[in-house]
Order: sequence, then structure tokens, then C-alpha cells
Amino acid sequence: MNLDPSGLFYVLAALLVLVGLAGVVLPALPGVPLMFAGMLLAAWADGFERVGALPLVMLGVLTAVSFAVDFWATALGAKRVGASRLALVGTIIGTFVGLFFGLPGLFAGPFVGAVIGELISRRDLRPGGLGRATRVGIGTWIGIAIGVALKLALAVLMLAVFAFAWWW
Repeated sequence: MNLDPSGLFYVLAALLVLVGLAGVVLPALPGVPLMFAGMLLAAWADGFERVGALPLVMLGVLTAVSFAVDFWATALGAKRVGASRLALVGTIIGTFVGLFFGLPGLFAGPFVGAVIGELISRRDLRPGGLGRATRVGIGTWIGIAIGVALKLALAVLMLAVFAFAWWW
């Protein structure tokens, strides 16, 4: 019995793409790069017959754009409300800590981290200081949400590019 290993590669490629799609929304996983890896593996398993150099370059560029979008959106949201560097660090720490608390933690973690970082940076625990820190937390969280939406759009575009190359 001669088994074709390409079937296993296709299953692995599909799993990478699915985990990558989840990673677009879940900050702990490098979503778009995992999707790219899955699509590259599928193209390789097919001997690059259906998906050649041009679609793969396009997918690579979209992957690179996703990194830029991630940093840009978070920084934009934070800067629009005047966030300190510690607020940005707090956002990152809050995101990772939030992972341990499931879906509520994924939403609350970045916000709480940004607020704590801003409070530490400004050392202002008066009601006005707390209000400012809260605005920073909301602005940072909105930036992250915009980044996720843009990365999701990039992920859908990547799926469309790959599907078009594969079937046409």
C-alpha cells in the first residue's frame, strides 16, 4: 500500500489556516503568518502547480502589511488620547495576562493594562487622573479593535487570493 503524503500536508495546511484565522482575533497567536504558512504548505504540496509565484508574493505582502496594521492601529488609538509609553506597555502586558481569563480577559486585559500603565506613568490618582487613564484605556482598546478588524479584512483577502489562484 503506497500512501501519498500530500494528503497529510493538505490537512496540516488547512489546520494552519484555521488556527491562523482564530489568531487574527486572539492576540496570542500570530494569525496572518500562520495562514500564510498554511497556504504556502498547500502550494508546496501541490508542487506550485495551482498557486505559483505571483499569488505567493501577494500573500507575503499582505502578511507583511498585517504586521504594520497591528502596530499602527494600536499606536494610533493610544496616541489620539495622549497615552504614555507605560500605557502602551500596560496594554501589551494586559493582553497577555488577559489570555488566562478567556474571552472576557481578551477584551478587558488590554484596557486594564493601559489604565494601570497610565496611572503609574502620571502618578495621578485623583478623580480627574482616573478619568484620563480610563480615556487612554478606551482609546488603546479601540485601536486594537480597529487593528483586529483590518487584519480580519486582510485575512479574507488572503483567502480570496489563494482560492482564486487555486481554482482558476
